[in-house]
Amino acid sequence: MRASRLLRMLLILQNRGRQTAVALATELEVAPRTILRDVDALTEAGLPIIAHRGNQGGIELGFNYRTRLTGLDADEAEAMAVILARPMPELAALGLAAAAARARAKTLESFPDHVRQVVERASRQFRFATEPDDVADPRVPALAAAVRGRNVVRIGMNTPAARVIHPLSLLLERGGWQVVDACSPTAPIPVEDCGTINVSARTFDVAPESQDAAFSRP
Repeated sequence: MRASRLLRMLLILQNRGRQTAVALATELEVAPRTILRDVDALTEAGLPIIAHRGNQGGIELGFNYRTRLTGLDADEAEAMAVILARPMPELAALGLAAAAARARAKTLESFPDHVRQVVERASRQFRFATEPDDVADPRVPALAAAVRGRNVVRIGMNTPAARVIHPLSLLLERGGWQVVDACSPTAPIPVEDCGTINVSARTFDVAPESQDAAFSRP
């Protein structure tokens, strides 16, 4: 467990720069005193850890020390986000759920800043509450493109009038895919209830309260 924490601390310092002991302790869910002991361990192992004292102090890596995964393109980073977010019940069955969560956190920290930002954004946009079906629904990639581009979408519903939505995210629930409308973020629309999907060139902005309401769902 400690070796795992030391590696993650190293990646955090590498990607985020100088951090306080309190910030690291909060991120790694340990006491600040534990962080200081970990810093001593990393220093003894020969890693260039520098600890600054005082109100403006903190902990950082020295000598431009770097260790990271190969950089990913934007679409590769998005694919990685889906891989990391997809539920894998077999991990829990094998007693590896906690280990998988730690591995995910380390993987995220190992990416360069710009890649990590793409991964984190994609993990909010495409979420999973269950395993996807093997049957492909052509409406899903169309809506996914609209989510990425923040494009206004006109969907044919089982009503006389079509509905115009601002697709904020896609969510896979047990009943199938749902699209979250920024105009009504707490009432996702089942994709199976949608008819035709027409993606407009018009884009939309998202109010912070709408985004918070949508992303507070599982």
